[in-house]
Amino acid sequence: MPDKITALLLGDVFGTPGVRALFTRLASLRKDHKADIVIVNGENASEGLGITEEIAEQLFSLGVDVITSGNHIWHRREIVKLLDSDRPIIRPANYPPGTPGKGLVVVNVKSTPVAVINLQGRQDMRSIDCPFRTGKEIARKLQAQTKVILTDFHAESVGEKESLAFHLDGQISALIGTHTHIQTADEKIMPQGCAYITDMGMCGPDDSVIGSSKEISVQRSLSQMPLKMEVSDTSAVIQGVKVVIDVKTGKATKIERISERSLV
Repeated sequence: MPDKITALLLGDVFGTPGVRALFTRLASLRKDHKADIVIVNGENASEGLGITEEIAEQLFSLGVDVITSGNHIWHRREIVKLLDSDRPIIRPANYPPGTPGKGLVVVNVKSTPVAVINLQGRQDMRSIDCPFRTGKEIARKLQAQTKVILTDFHAESVGEKESLAFHLDGQISALIGTHTHIQTADEKIMPQGCAYITDMGMCGPDDSVIGSSKEISVQRSLSQMPLKMEVSDTSAVIQGVKVVIDVKTGKATKIERISERSLV
């Protein structure tokens, strides 16, 4: 068993530019950061809303080990079949019982079980089951299986993200925020060893408004009309974090922001 696990987590993949950027850079990113596991949020990979089975399998073929998601995972109904399969693609665990798919997955990394949990916030989002109670219960049950537990918390509110991180500190290895597509500069190791960042950003078009056409976004604000958003077809930025975890204790020893421009 290794003494540490290095995880590379990448922000929301937005449309074709985001997928294209990972196609050209993921292999070298994994090598450069000596990542043992790669986790990517894929809920915006298909034209900015949802993900298809074809795109999910493409991400797996590029070297992604686990795909997490959020509230937009339901925009492509054909993904339900994949969510219900044994493939490592997950939706938030705090959706009500009976919802298709699963909210966590455990993968074998260097002979070490690594758990990945997906949770979704409720502040300024659709009200679903409590992420605090759900996260606590899942973490408690996982302790008998592994101490290396990574959580993608897909949420709008900074306060909700920070609160959940404190709530789960000491029981999980990392709580990494997604959803806003804007990378924050508050990465840290919390008092009991949980790595945290409010939002790790996105893998998507840089010259855009959180991935969408800046022209349409401006017109939506000026006109207040519900204009259909379009993915900005420009070169992409690749954003995320690298987290190093002590396997014996499950505590994070390092968190490092990643942000680089893709050539495509």
